[in-house]
Amino acid sequence: MSLEDNSELFEHYDFTASSGQAPLRVDKFLMNFIDNATRSKIQKAALNGNILVNSHPVKSSYKVKAGDRVSIVYSYPKQTNELIPQDIQIHIHYEDEDILIVNKEAGMVVHPGFGNYDGTLVNALAYHFENLPNKSDENRPGLVHRLDKNTSGILVIAKNEESMTIISKKFEQRDLNRLYVALVWGDVKEDTGVITGNIGRSLKNRKIMSVFPDGEYGKSAITKYKVIERFGYVTLIECKLETGRTHQIRAHLKYLGHPLFNDGEYGGDAILKGTTFTKYKQFVQNCFKTCVRQALHAKSLEFNHPKTNKLMSFDSELPEDMSNLVNKWRNYSVNQKI
Repeated sequence: MSLEDNSELFEHYDFTASSGQAPLRVDKFLMNFIDNATRSKIQKAALNGNILVNSHPVKSSYKVKAGDRVSIVYSYPKQTNELIPQDIQIHIHYEDEDILIVNKEAGMVVHPGFGNYDGTLVNALAYHFENLPNKSDENRPGLVHRLDKNTSGILVIAKNEESMTIISKKFEQRDLNRLYVALVWGDVKEDTGVITGNIGRSLKNRKIMSVFPDGEYGKSAITKYKVIERFGYVTLIECKLETGRTHQIRAHLKYLGHPLFNDGEYGGDAILKGTTFTKYKQFVQNCFKTCVRQALHAKSLEFNHPKTNKLMSFDSELPEDMSNLVNKWRNYSVNQKI
């Protein structure tokens, strides 16, 4: 039977656990790597024998270890244009008649896509707010930009057509300020810097983006950064986006040689810097458990209000997981006198 004749389609994924991988349930492990995944669907795949570790079927409770090769056949329903409003809590940072500022939690998908057509921020917006505007034929009411599933932070939502048009142009013309806070591997050499290089879909792995410095592929991208605090083996930095490419910060920082801490897709989930001492390795493993996603937070957003033209500034605190992670490294660097 052809795929077109089935009620479900399938995605195939294959991952190899890094050398720094602490034992972790395979369903939780896969949640960290598959965009738009739900735990129930991953567990269903395990029940159907569709999760293999080192070529052997495993239960969802199996604990992935360093070096394990994990593969899954993951089903998703055929694409539908129907948007299901869902009563999901969202954290509203600010609201007026024209805009809505949301502080998105890590782990929440912004809009429906392959593998997950519910449980997203857009499903929540459709429930809590009526008649949000839509761009063209996209079923993404109010949405003018997005954040990755495992990136937390500030998002602006347009509440009417006029606001959507004006704010969308601001993003296109770079007429706003977006600041992110990131914890990256290594001691970043310069206190400030600019990362340039076209970003496009990786030619080896279509799930991630790559930097093409010669400009032969992809779209131009510019990321400015500033060091906030140094911890020896990792550095806390601030990033300012001059462009808005998919995975821009993640791809640019990997290209710079300083991938985001615990960013599994871009090589940050292994012990990249430090000593060979067992205590250090145990410390880093505990840090991975403290913040189980890439250490990236969209901290602030500044732009002129679409109706009043008044300068609006929105700022958010680091979420608990990132705050605890930074404190762990701060204490470690002091105690070890790095």
